[in-house]
Amino acid sequence: MPYNLPILLTWLRIVAIPLLIAIYYVPDSWATPHERDLTATLIFMAAGITDWADGYLARKLNQTSAFGAFLDPVADKLMVAAALIVLVQLGRTDAIIATIIIGREITISALREWMAKIGAAKSVAVSMLGKIKTTAQMVAIPMLLYKLPLFGFDMLQLGHWLIWIAALLTLWSMGYYLRMAWPEILKRTAEK
Repeated sequence: MPYNLPILLTWLRIVAIPLLIAIYYVPDSWATPHERDLTATLIFMAAGITDWADGYLARKLNQTSAFGAFLDPVADKLMVAAALIVLVQLGRTDAIIATIIIGREITISALREWMAKIGAAKSVAVSMLGKIKTTAQMVAIPMLLYKLPLFGFDMLQLGHWLIWIAALLTLWSMGYYLRMAWPEILKRTAEK
């Protein structure tokens, strides 16, 4: 396993996951509800920044690796899943939203792994639709974690709308990826 700055940043994202969850379990004497929300929001946003930074640094420092390419999306999906589960527990999003987003991530990850194994990974490469979906959820989740109005904007309401948009884009992008993989699925099924 290679050790370099981009991979360290990815590991830091994974280590931040229990911190994001634990902040909601600290005693009331340690943090007010707002301090918990603010801390969780900052942890999630820092994770988003390190997600961008590790990819940028890997390319800039010529430190890309197969392990880094594997670990980076795993860290992203774990962080999003943990945040969504926390938001469901806090009553700030619906379980159906978390199920759609987490279920899609598991499905598409498995599909990509299978497609790579059969040498057809390019047909399910990341699309612009997937990037828009990711952006929507990465903006919605901090809004829902923070919850309080900010600069006159109702973060909770904006976050609700945006996470529903992200869920719809999630379904749409899953359909897109499955449609792109369908010829290979049919081909493999016919061979058996």
